Amino acid sequence: MLNLDFAEQTLVLIKPDACERNLIGAILAHYEQAGLEVTQLKMLRPARKLVAEHYEEHLGQPYYEGLLERLTDQPIVALVMAGQNAVARVRNLNGATDPAKASPGTVRALYAIDTRRNSVHASDSEASAAREIALWFGMN
Repeated sequence: MLNLDFAEQTLVLIKPDACERNLIGAILAHYEQAGLEVTQLKMLRPARKLVAEHYEEHLGQPYYEGLLERLTDQPIVALVMAGQNAVARVRNLNGATDPAKASPGTVRALYAIDTRRNSVHASDSEASAAREIALWFGMN
């Protein structure tokens, strides 16, 4: 059992492309087998406002509207993973955003379809993790 008082936390989103292909359990297994612990989990079809706030730094990018549409048109799984160095470990387990550049055995190398349907999101820093967890799990 992990001592959550001392564990770093990070947000993971299992995106619609992975949910549609019944990959939730397989993706969770990657994190759990690496010694990370799921501390919160929910499946939802997020409101556009939530996704827009989450990805606000991408506003104005050519892919922004498509990202919002894709993440709100089907259910996703939002989860909080905890463990020592959780942010970096989850990002390493996920692999590069472009699955063609992802290391073998990573979540994206195994399951992503392309850069837009790359199966998962993970926080990129402890500060982002705190902000994103508060957004998705209402702790703000």
